[in-house]
Amino acid sequence: MLDLPTITVVLGSAAIDSINPCAIGVLILMISVVMGSGKRSTKRLLLLGGAYIFSIFATYLIAGLGLVYFFSSIPIVIAEYLSIAVGTLVILAGILEIKDFFWYGKGFSLHIPAKAAAKIKKMSQSNTTTVGGIMALGAFVAAVELPCTGAPYLAIITILRIDWGFWPFILMVIYNIVFVAPLIIILLMVAGGAKLSSVQKWKEEGKGAMRLFIGLLLVALGWLLILIANGTINFG
Repeated sequence: MLDLPTITVVLGSAAIDSINPCAIGVLILMISVVMGSGKRSTKRLLLLGGAYIFSIFATYLIAGLGLVYFFSSIPIVIAEYLSIAVGTLVILAGILEIKDFFWYGKGFSLHIPAKAAAKIKKMSQSNTTTVGGIMALGAFVAAVELPCTGAPYLAIITILRIDWGFWPFILMVIYNIVFVAPLIIILLMVAGGAKLSSVQKWKEEGKGAMRLFIGLLLVALGWLLILIANGTINFG
């Protein structure tokens, strides 16, 4: 069984990670293309939007399980140093996110590479006619947006793999459900009549705060991983 601190850290991290501007921005782009394609059926929007969100969920879950089993294959002695390395990496990612709150666009930032962003835009314009095409878009987005969203997920995976079993697996599933929850809410809002321009405005105005919250979360998670690795804190 899992303890309350583990559950709190996982769910709290998922909630903050879910407001990342990368996944939200791509969903808005996809919806705008679907709505401008001439077939503005609400049913079609929900079908394609749902397929896109499910594809992101499934890709992240499969990637997370792969990392868990990869970490499990590493000897315990090495795993301790690996956790410290991951914790340090997560802290550095958090510092970069906090930097972007104050000086966005200056220096190195965690964002989707320009070439990948261009390909996403191209795929959004050409792959929004079929469920298969939109799911391929979702899988590709999930793969290339890891610079934006991968650090918190990596930290949580590192924590959950310590005592891996049925309940940590369920927590990983819940983490990914919470991660895509804002995407589901935005899709339902637009399908219900909300203006896409209003959603876009909210996303742009809140981008800085999103990065600040994620940055603070990453610094805390990275420090937690280091404390777990050296035995100061025990989870599970």
